[in-house]
Amino acid sequence: MNKKEELALNGGTPIRDSYLPYGKQCIDDEDIKAVNNVLKSDFITTGPAISQFEKEIADFVGAKYAVAFSSGTAALHAACFAAGVKDNDEVITTPMTFAASSNCILYVGGQPVFADIDPKTYNISPKSIKSLITEKTKAIITVDFTGQPAEYDEIISLAKKYGLIIIDDAAHALGATYKDRRIGSIGDMTMFSFHPVKHITTGEGGIITTCNEDYYERLQLFRSHGITRDSSKLKNNQGPWYYEMQELGYNYRMTDIQAALGSNQLKKLSRFLEKRKEYAKKYTEAFSGIDAITTPYQQDECISSWHLYIVRLDTEKLKTNRLEIFKALQMENIGVNVHYIPVHLHPYYQQLGYKNGLCPNAEKIYEEIITLPLFPTMSEQDHYDVIAGVKKVISYYSGDLR
Repeated sequence: MNKKEELALNGGTPIRDSYLPYGKQCIDDEDIKAVNNVLKSDFITTGPAISQFEKEIADFVGAKYAVAFSSGTAALHAACFAAGVKDNDEVITTPMTFAASSNCILYVGGQPVFADIDPKTYNISPKSIKSLITEKTKAIITVDFTGQPAEYDEIISLAKKYGLIIIDDAAHALGATYKDRRIGSIGDMTMFSFHPVKHITTGEGGIITTCNEDYYERLQLFRSHGITRDSSKLKNNQGPWYYEMQELGYNYRMTDIQAALGSNQLKKLSRFLEKRKEYAKKYTEAFSGIDAITTPYQQDECISSWHLYIVRLDTEKLKTNRLEIFKALQMENIGVNVHYIPVHLHPYYQQLGYKNGLCPNAEKIYEEIITLPLFPTMSEQDHYDVIAGVKKVISYYSGDLR
């Protein structure tokens, strides 16, 4: 075996000379110009760029309203507040997500209840949701995992039957569709994240879209200390300078600097999405003949926005475990990752009483998945390197590459 065929982990030559991250922002001169224009304007925060960005996002997804926040986590916190989640209310969500999807429930005093996931889509299972609904259940927080929408027909049916609010954590799903409807107009409230690895970025930032005017007004109140200047809502209007704090809110405002970047990024979203879909398709074609790898299952009625591309390893067909595969790919300079550690397995949640074995599908799948690099500014060579690196490592550990 020559140096190129030998794993870099064992002293061989890596597939790549430089490290390729799993995700990365795409910032060009037009983005920089948009930010500079705001920096030279009269407003760098809480100005016209915010409302413009909100309108553009609402129009894009087909919602009536959008409210921007300083982060996706802040937006989820606000959504739980707007939904009226309070002490001892139960909110059903998925463990296969970043901790913020569940932490937002704790922030308002609610109790997260973890439903298991569908072993094919990795999304929250409607059957599991139904089994967990009690008199205390207030809402369901779905997650469109990797960019593939959840099973909304069944979830909406459950929500209507039991009077529940649907908050969609669509951090992965800007541009995704479910039965020809864009994500962002299906749930009662939908959150999008603009972290640098997401489809478009504002640096940090998030937004809630909704068609409900009451939620819209409560979201606006919550992001700005619970303070309103709207004369029609003041309890004791003392003059044009007067404002009132009517709720305990937070300083969760997005800046005009961020919003200007977001607006310019949104212009390029269709191109970003097409590139993600193109690379995801090529990954699936390249790995479909490898017995030890299961490529992502896609529902016919959904179009994923492909935030993440996750492969599932069949360790019974490999001579090693997921950890060794992960380390071997990293040494080839392929920046793989794992999304996610099931939330209920984190030490903080274990201290709250959540136990291993609570969501067996999520726990099993977590042990077998690896996230491959996927972002619009990957070059054809980058993409080829990922495929070559995966094949090199899997071939070494399986001896059964076809």
